[in-house]
Amino acid sequence: MKIRIDEIRDKIIDLSVVEDVADYPVLKALQESGECTFLGPLRVQLSVAREYDHIRAHGRVATAVHLGCSRCLSEFDAEIDSPFTFFYMPAAAGVSQDEEVELTEEDLVSATYEGDEIDFVGEISEQVLTEIPIKPLCTEDCKGLCPVCGTDLNETECGCADDLFNCKFGALKNLRVEK
Repeated sequence: MKIRIDEIRDKIIDLSVVEDVADYPVLKALQESGECTFLGPLRVQLSVAREYDHIRAHGRVATAVHLGCSRCLSEFDAEIDSPFTFFYMPAAAGVSQDEEVELTEEDLVSATYEGDEIDFVGEISEQVLTEIPIKPLCTEDCKGLCPVCGTDLNETECGCADDLFNCKFGALKNLRVEK
């Protein structure tokens, strides 16, 4: 998804697009690695306006993903709906992008562009990635699997005793250190 800089004059440009996940290389790689499956295309709404010395892009990205629970291993679907605002400024000539600098809070929502167009693919991909949980849970109160027999504790109770907890440091409980 790109927009030409010269199209952004004194008016706000509103865009509403539906794009395939394959158009976003980072999201496509995430799906190919098996971490999640996108159930549909990305629905992107975007308002772009010129403000002073920068361009403001405010919008929302939504889609649905299929994930595996990190506790009980069951599969579930989740909706992603993420609002965002980014500020784009022209890249400063002569400044090295490899140089280490301290970022301010404003820099965290800022991006630079070169040339005569802005490509939103990177920032939209980033918004979707931040909404996908690192350790997805099917429900907040998921009980997971029994560590002894592997029974899904959300569906049924198992007959394993709760006192089978194996603490590797249990042998140290009677250790006494003399001074």
